Amino acid sequence: MKFWQAITWAETEQLIEIARFAEEMGFHGLMSGDHAVYPESIAPKYPYSESGVPPMQSDDEYPDQTAIFAAMASVTSKILFTCGVYVLPLRNPHEVARASATLAILSNDRFILGVGIGWMKEEFDIYGIDFHQRGKITNESIEVLQRLWSGQMVEHHGAHFDFPRVQLSPAPRTPPPIYIGGSSQIALQRAARVGNGYIGAGTAPDDVGPLLQRLSALRKEYGRDHLPFEAMIGITAAPSLKLYQRLTNDGLESTVAPPFHYALGKKHSTISEKKQFMEFYAESIIRHF
Repeated sequence: MKFWQAITWAETEQLIEIARFAEEMGFHGLMSGDHAVYPESIAPKYPYSESGVPPMQSDDEYPDQTAIFAAMASVTSKILFTCGVYVLPLRNPHEVARASATLAILSNDRFILGVGIGWMKEEFDIYGIDFHQRGKITNESIEVLQRLWSGQMVEHHGAHFDFPRVQLSPAPRTPPPIYIGGSSQIALQRAARVGNGYIGAGTAPDDVGPLLQRLSALRKEYGRDHLPFEAMIGITAAPSLKLYQRLTNDGLESTVAPPFHYALGKKHSTISEKKQFMEFYAESIIRHF
């Protein structure tokens, strides 16, 4: 079992020490969160709560992913980094390709690009991007990224991006893996069709087995079931050794410890409190796998 620690909303100035300690405790990776901007007023259309009201607030921290991953990679040697998930259709794929390539090189291939289409229409309106085209933009962006990462002279002529022959340098030794997030059928299909992995939103324990079965069936349908694939699924239940031992029988191979905000029951916490939680999680769960 691979265990990731969610660092969404963690105080930015603590991230370097969090990375050092998480690696020491045996976590497989760290997973951040992303928003490009956070408007003062948004419609209650968050897809992962019954009320539609999102759990985050405007002052919750969403630091630049490139900066924090590069900083954390510089003080560690094993732990991996991803975002669950980076709102790809808001960003220019040339910039994403360059940043991702640089992170892959500087981290010695410990960076995974976690991709989602986004849910906040207001964010897209501010960026001047058609919210209703975000799925198609994401699909084409992934195609552009994979071309640019080749390090060859490439061109692209699509519905959303059009450019003459260009070359990305430095190119990554190995293209960063792309993990796809989301809970819709289209998101699962995208993960199976083009993803190297899947990042799930909070999933009830009883839903884990059926979700993994759907992903497996889709990957077989697309002829990709022979390729390596990591389904990273956070569980909407209190972490426990007994729970994860049961879920391994359902096929769970990778999961995420909750953000410190939830684990510690308060919005702000000290680095000492975060270390205590990670140590408890490592001793009571990770050490037994």
